[in-house]
Amino acid sequence: MTQPTILTTDLEGVLVPEIWIAVAERTGIERLRLTTRDIPDYDELMRGRLAILREHRLTLADIQRVIGAIDPLPGAVEALGQLRQQVQVIILSDTYYEFAMPLMAKLGWPTLFCHSLDVDDQGMITAYRLRMPDSKTAAVRALRDIHFRVLAVGDSYNDVGMLAAADAGALFDPPQNVVADFPHFPVLRGYDDLLAFVERETERE
Repeated sequence: MTQPTILTTDLEGVLVPEIWIAVAERTGIERLRLTTRDIPDYDELMRGRLAILREHRLTLADIQRVIGAIDPLPGAVEALGQLRQQVQVIILSDTYYEFAMPLMAKLGWPTLFCHSLDVDDQGMITAYRLRMPDSKTAAVRALRDIHFRVLAVGDSYNDVGMLAAADAGALFDPPQNVVADFPHFPVLRGYDDLLAFVERETERE
């Protein structure tokens, strides 16, 4: 019997712009432009972000207002629709449900696995709660354990574990430093490449 295929994809940088860069542009706080493309250690990155939010008294509501104005990347909605006609799609992201819901609405409510935030009664984000360590890689391994063929795409350092764990993984519009550090992954440039990658890999079943 043909093995069913699931595509796992990162969210930011693949389907929507980077949320924290949008917040940096709206607030003028340049330090918030740093992402996992710049700092591979996610805990270090998030502790720094939360410290900056406290310093500037930025609340969850302030961040949500910025996110509400973000649109998917050009062509993302159409590409996601085409992909979902070929394979099941699960978004594996290191964002938070408190951030992501407006973006999920604009993408047509795809399945999202991500994390959550602790917020105090003043609306300040006090902590982040990972659902589990290295959750993207764990999700891909679990899907393979229940006999799905898994394809994976992402753009940054925190995606390489799931790319390596998948039956086939590829980088999507990554920065050059990620390409240089992980030259064994194929590089997809744009949604036509992504659609072709999925079509090619599903034909190999």
